[in-house]
Amino acid sequence: MDSSPTKLDYYDDMLKLQSTATLLSYYKGDDGRNALILDRTIFYPQGGGQPADNGFIQIAGSELKFVVQDVRSKDGIVFHYGFIESLSVECESKLGKGMEVTLFVDEPRRKLNSRLHSAGHLLDICLPRAGLGHLEPRKAYHFLDGPYVEYKGTVPENEIQSKQKDIELEANSLISTGIKVSVEIYPYDEASKLCGGCLPDYVPKESTPRIVKIGDNPGCPCGGTHVSDISEIKHIKVSQIRSKKGMTKIFYNI
Repeated sequence: MDSSPTKLDYYDDMLKLQSTATLLSYYKGDDGRNALILDRTIFYPQGGGQPADNGFIQIAGSELKFVVQDVRSKDGIVFHYGFIESLSVECESKLGKGMEVTLFVDEPRRKLNSRLHSAGHLLDICLPRAGLGHLEPRKAYHFLDGPYVEYKGTVPENEIQSKQKDIELEANSLISTGIKVSVEIYPYDEASKLCGGCLPDYVPKESTPRIVKIGDNPGCPCGGTHVSDISEIKHIKVSQIRSKKGMTKIFYNI
């Protein structure tokens, strides 16, 4: 297995859904799953509360197609898990290091995941507008089966219903107006300024964080995929707020 870090092309262009790469190895993990390791990828690996991209990888000069069912990253290496769509049991032997491949990301899934992920960031900037500026973002879950964002801090029980409506109103007002979303890598000190003066402790001080910003609002470090304008979210529904033991979860759907 090749140990070189995978170049993350989606970092630079989240709208790119087709690209070429070089095959480094065809790998079978301890769990029995088959994976392709490439020198670069536009497939997003599951992480940061966002599900992985799906799609397929075509082997150049052949009819071999590797169906990508899951994508994971470990120690900088991206593993594209799936299976070869072929009737021949001998096709695996045709996969060799250095072969050129073409990557195709499933567009509807990527767009849906990007909308769900961006909606979570949108809620972050709506909290101060709804009088909940004291809540501190902790983590998020942007899967379709129940997306939410979690914050440190609580909302009084008697205010939950009204705050839920306020957050939703603010979010949809911004969506209807439309605001550009920018994603860029910055030196640590500059990134810190863009994020309100500080970065989370998990961001190394010697790093160059990738920062997502919605308009002129404070940004945050994020490695996921996003919409180019929040109008693409179309509509957000804040379905529930749970607040207890010093933590608050805001559930939503789009």
